[in-house]
Amino acid sequence: MHVRVEGIVQGVGFRPFVHALATEYDLAGFVGNDTAGVFVEVEGDGDRLTAFVADLSRRAPTLAQVDRLTTEPVPPTGQPGFAIVTSVTGAGRDALISPDTATCPDCLAELADPADRRHGYPFTNCTNCGPRFTIVEDVPYDRRTTTMAEFPLCAGCAAEYADPTNRRFHAEPVCCPACGPALRFVTAGGTPVPGEPLDTAVRWLREGRIVAVKGLGGYHLATRADDDRAVAALRARKHREEKPFAVMAADLRAARTLVDVPPAAEPVLTGARRPVVLLPRRPDAPVAAAVAPGNRDLGVLLPYTPLHQLLLGRLATPIVLTSGNVSDEPIAYRDDDAHGRLAPIADGFLVHDRRIHVRTDDSVVRVFRGRELPVRRSRGYVPAPITLPWRFDRPVLACGAELKNTFCVAKGRRAFVSHHIGDLENYETLRAFTDGIAHFTRLFDVRPEVVAHDLHPEYLSTKYARQRDDVELCGVQHHHAHIASCLADNGEPGPVIGVAFDGLGYGPDDTLWGGELLVADLTGFERVGHLSRVPMPGGAAAVREPWRMAAAYLDDLYGDAVPELPLRRRHERQWPAVVALARTGTNSPRTSSAGRLFDAVSALLGLHDRSTYEGQAAIALEQRADRDERGGYPVEAGGPVPLWDAGRGLVRCVVEDLLANVDPGRIAARFHHGLADAVVWAARAVRDDTGLATVALSGGVFQNVLLLEAVVSGLERNGFRVLVHSRVPPNDGGISLGQAVVAAARHRS
Repeated sequence: MHVRVEGIVQGVGFRPFVHALATEYDLAGFVGNDTAGVFVEVEGDGDRLTAFVADLSRRAPTLAQVDRLTTEPVPPTGQPGFAIVTSVTGAGRDALISPDTATCPDCLAELADPADRRHGYPFTNCTNCGPRFTIVEDVPYDRRTTTMAEFPLCAGCAAEYADPTNRRFHAEPVCCPACGPALRFVTAGGTPVPGEPLDTAVRWLREGRIVAVKGLGGYHLATRADDDRAVAALRARKHREEKPFAVMAADLRAARTLVDVPPAAEPVLTGARRPVVLLPRRPDAPVAAAVAPGNRDLGVLLPYTPLHQLLLGRLATPIVLTSGNVSDEPIAYRDDDAHGRLAPIADGFLVHDRRIHVRTDDSVVRVFRGRELPVRRSRGYVPAPITLPWRFDRPVLACGAELKNTFCVAKGRRAFVSHHIGDLENYETLRAFTDGIAHFTRLFDVRPEVVAHDLHPEYLSTKYARQRDDVELCGVQHHHAHIASCLADNGEPGPVIGVAFDGLGYGPDDTLWGGELLVADLTGFERVGHLSRVPMPGGAAAVREPWRMAAAYLDDLYGDAVPELPLRRRHERQWPAVVALARTGTNSPRTSSAGRLFDAVSALLGLHDRSTYEGQAAIALEQRADRDERGGYPVEAGGPVPLWDAGRGLVRCVVEDLLANVDPGRIAARFHHGLADAVVWAARAVRDDTGLATVALSGGVFQNVLLLEAVVSGLERNGFRVLVHSRVPPNDGGISLGQAVVAAARHRS
């Protein structure tokens, strides 16, 4: 029979697995790669053929993902033996590429074995681990279509590569010290430093210096996590005032000295994807205060390459490992660009000569109710597709949002959400966006006929979409895209009650939305409720300075009779001008944003009057909340539409508690619980009108696990079924998936 296997089946040891399985069942034939996946022709006893086909899925290699398996009878040839044949190229491309994968136990054992020829070699890999997406230039996935083509195999590696019984059989990045990439260490000025490069890097880190390290998808900046002066220097040079740094620990045991690792988080932390995992920081964690100032959580990750493994093993202390960039710039990944941009920050560079083809940041996740809640989906996850229960009848490109941008290309039942691109605010990020689209459309053979985009006319992603020729454009409202993303994440078409809470999104009524209650499916939505609209005094300045939102809420509630609060005293000189802006509407667009409500309360509590990074004030409010406080503010959630009075009522309660000198931690907790109760009340009101009993939660505010738990628990107690994110982020990093499925659904309808 002829067998076709589709999914992630290239670069993961699938052909040698098929070879071994056929040999086990005493079957003849051959297996090979092509642009659609893996093809097999196999002949032998009928029962054995049946068992063989069943085992192709059941016993597939660890990194393989079999999405579809089809068989077709063909005449037997009678030829003996089973062979692995040369890959076949062609016009259509449906093969999938594996994400980059953390070093496997077998390779780690070799790395540590003094008798092994790869002992201490920082680029050790096999079919079960190593670089994939970041080195692939084209399909089918063969060495000649990767950046490893520049390293001819030595005799030893060539023998392993050609041996079907070896775990390095057709492992495209296979190499060793004799034929593979090599390390070197240079100063910021480019002068080579004598001695073994890893030893030099370890010595410099121990001395409290900053080292730029070339990783899988780009450069990182590293320094000792327990050295206050080193971390402060990194912050100053990188112009990153307060945003937390990630910390890499040598192993799970070392990670436990930094954070509490609940059982559900352990497989995420130690698994093949190796994201940064946000976990509760231990009070005695040996890290500098400047690593994550004012934050009770710490972002921790474990080594995912042999280079990291060797570095952390020799250093024996955790390190800060943060993106190699100046704040707000994309991560550096080309060597010349990295040296130019990072020389003012790093004291030295630990580099190698394997090219990185695709810039890819580390992924970031939280853990919610035993499942991953993505915050940033990138290395380790991309380009694995989101497989859906419905088809894209026409190829789609979705351009995503302006902040935390990802794009998405889709065809068949697969949506390929890109790696994290970042905020489309400068040329380098925009270039990464356009280059990424070109790479994905070529890699997955998607020729877009429909291009989906946000409705905001000034988003660079929207402008890019409108410049495309010979395509059908599909504008998708921002918060509809959020809810559609959650539906797609859960494989559901709707309709549902959608709660979309985020910072800002362009509304069809020319106001800025962000605290929305929708009745939505994949084709459309009705706005059935929202938080009351308040002005944003100064427009974008109100995002950077949350105290302005607090002033707007106070003026809305009290007018000229604002109570005497510390916030007003801190900004006494600017207060009249900001209130005047709010009242006149000059440069003060009105918004229903839940994110801006969080900003206002954070400023009222004195947590952040000014934000140095996006979402800082809201994050601080979650961090400050007293976890022992069970009370919530009794908030009226009615008004013209459900949720309308919730924001104003919550702020009034916050002010009353502030005047009564209630602890800010208790106030923060009561605010969270009160908002959650308001959401439940609003959902019940919509259920009474529509009969819908499923709620989808999306938007960046639902990265807040304190609020998320309170909302989900409250809804479940009231008989609702609740959908949350687990495959793409609830923030704008998931918007492109929502845009793609909306565009496809509208075409089907």
